Amino acid sequence: MEQYFKGKTVLVTGAGWGIGAAIALLYAAFGAKVIVSDTSRKGGRDTVAKIKDQKGDATYIQTDVSNAAACEKLIKKTIRTYGSIDIACNNSAIFTKPLYPGGKDMEAFGNEVSLNLNGLNNCMQYEVEAMLKQGGGIIVNTSSIVGAIDIASLSQYVDAKYGMKVLLQKTPGEYPARGIRINTITPVFINIALMKATIQTKKERRIRSSPIDRPGMVQEVTDLVLWLSSNEAQLLPTVFNDNN
Repeated sequence: MEQYFKGKTVLVTGAGWGIGAAIALLYAAFGAKVIVSDTSRKGGRDTVAKIKDQKGDATYIQTDVSNAAACEKLIKKTIRTYGSIDIACNNSAIFTKPLYPGGKDMEAFGNEVSLNLNGLNNCMQYEVEAMLKQGGGIIVNTSSIVGAIDIASLSQYVDAKYGMKVLLQKTPGEYPARGIRINTITPVFINIALMKATIQTKKERRIRSSPIDRPGMVQEVTDLVLWLSSNEAQLLPTVFNDNN
């Protein structure tokens, strides 16, 4: 398994920290050439440095995926750098300060929707376009369980993630027949600093976030993303996977 993705080019967005960085590191550990994309130059370069410390191959490309033109350039530069885009993991997300109804910051809401929803749409548009030209590819999107439940204090994030779910459910079904496999995972609350710092209200503490009533672990998400990127998952239909 050490070189399972040898010869494959993988793009990971939102790879400057957290789950995205962990996904990028794991792809590289299994032999992939990884494009690390993030708005944070420091975060992206830190992830690349960690990959190279493990003798992996990675390149950082700074991109704001909410900008369609920038996203198009990202895909083109990925192909120029490594010759193809075999796998894409769309993980970019923004999580602003929790706000209650009536106190919603419309500018923050617009930024959140722009990155979480428009960013995904931009990525998939240009990824699919490139994969169709090269004869196939794999796309794995990471969403969140909050798109399927109502948490008032996280309303902006929920609105964006719910929109993401609807968008992905409407993904045209023609792509599998044309060699492109698309899956989306919706993890439970993950045990990372972001969730520890923001999910604190009584209502949220009453929610059973998983069947075993504990936060998910980053490794559980990264392992699932890599499995969905593997040949073992090729018989799965293109679906929106509620992995919660």
